Amino acid sequence: MNPQFRYLDHPVLEPVPGCAWADKMVLNPAIVKDPGSDDIHMLFRATGPWPQKKRAGCHDPYPIFLGYAKSSDRGETWDADFSRPALAPALGYEEHELYTTDIKGNRVRNYANGCIEDPRIFPVEGKLYVTVACRIFPPGPYWLSDQDPPVETRYEYVPDWIAGADDEDPFIQTARSNDTVTVLYKLDLDKLKSGSYEEAFHYIGPLTEGQVSDNRDVFLFPDKMSIGGEPKYVMLHRPMNVLPFPEGERVQKPSIYLAAADDIYGFASPEAEHRLLASPIFDWEEHRVGASWPPVKIGKREWLVPYHGKKNVEFGYTQSFMIVEEQENDFPALRHRCPDRLMYAEREWEMPADYPTPCLFTTGGIVMDGELIMSYGAADQKAGIAWVNLEELVTHIRRYDQEGKLIQGQPAN
Repeated sequence: MNPQFRYLDHPVLEPVPGCAWADKMVLNPAIVKDPGSDDIHMLFRATGPWPQKKRAGCHDPYPIFLGYAKSSDRGETWDADFSRPALAPALGYEEHELYTTDIKGNRVRNYANGCIEDPRIFPVEGKLYVTVACRIFPPGPYWLSDQDPPVETRYEYVPDWIAGADDEDPFIQTARSNDTVTVLYKLDLDKLKSGSYEEAFHYIGPLTEGQVSDNRDVFLFPDKMSIGGEPKYVMLHRPMNVLPFPEGERVQKPSIYLAAADDIYGFASPEAEHRLLASPIFDWEEHRVGASWPPVKIGKREWLVPYHGKKNVEFGYTQSFMIVEEQENDFPALRHRCPDRLMYAEREWEMPADYPTPCLFTTGGIVMDGELIMSYGAADQKAGIAWVNLEELVTHIRRYDQEGKLIQGQPAN
């Protein structure tokens, strides 16, 4: 019997008419439990048209912001702050405007200048961090690229001077394509929940190389692992172009990778070591797969990894789960992978609107009293919450091997 997921018949957050930064989309929320109470804190992605930065002959830009919300009833209801963004892109266009100050006080290139999307919150060595998928410049109405005929707006706000800038500069290479780079911030939860947003986020830098591939769905395991006899930070990531990565020529399609590095700054460099974890094998994963939110420890050396697959524009996204196991002096290994479409858009409010693609996309999960509480984006415009018994879910995933085949002796559904 499949685990029983519980959903609400309405979104917990949706666009707010008249709120300039959140009147078009509110989606893909990350969540984290308060260490001192049962409150749950949320960072959500939001956007709206930004005509004050419009270029002649272009659509309105749609920069992407992060907003903050809190729940005191295990995710049933949320109090969101729509008075201002918690984290906003700088939206600079001149060369001297494309810098920020990092956590060490250095003046560095700002990969989060145009868009700050799809947050994931997680601890590393006891400290809280958030990853965000960023673009150097905002797009126009980006959902038009999935319509028929498609309209590409990603490049409309790439300044003309970028074309003649230094070809050898990785930042400039990334700016030209305006591909996604995943950026890491240190998160001060006390500052966030008190509304001191300007003190809550500390820019660390990119975790992925934009000049190599558009790369998102990125987060770290909370502790170092021994790989090759050395303690390493370990990260999950999903490059769109897998050809520069191990086994990329074989798998071809966007897949889930592990990466290991001596320190946080090593991930966005040639020093990082990469290993393929999972590529599309089921029908509902035909186009791509990616990890959905940070792993949950379920045993001494085992981790539950939520992940998603996309088949095509018409069929849309499916959420499922896998289990990986830590190894002696090696990357974690895939042990169990569920072939079932455990979560997908079904309720009326989750159905497509501006985007044609059916989409239920989980981006956060926490465990409270044995219950897994998950946050998700729906229809690329709204936010929802779902609940499931963690033990029942894990028991179900263990029925399958690493290829999604029913293990001998396990009862069929």
